[in-house]
Amino acid sequence: MNWRVEFAPEVECDVVEAAAWYEARQPGLGADFVEEIIQVWAAFAENPLLGCRRHPTKNIRWRYPERFPYRVIYEVNEEEKIVRVAAVLHASRHDRHWQRQT
Repeated sequence: MNWRVEFAPEVECDVVEAAAWYEARQPGLGADFVEEIIQVWAAFAENPLLGCRRHPTKNIRWRYPERFPYRVIYEVNEEEKIVRVAAVLHASRHDRHWQRQT
């Protein structure tokens, strides 16, 4: 069963900024980053509950891409089969950075 994936407006900016940073360090690396993030999003449409970590008290989950130290933070609405991506941010950043966005 496929899930619908929605994005907070800030998500595009998160990805563009990170991709630009990687691209400035090595040509092609920014595109690799974007591709991995898209693969994570595609996996949400199949099963957003598989291979994720969950916040202990909130309905917030996150998944890491293969090569890059970033978290894709999202919320799952199981009744409506909707995944809402809230942020894509560096794994070392504190949760307060994306919580301001939601």
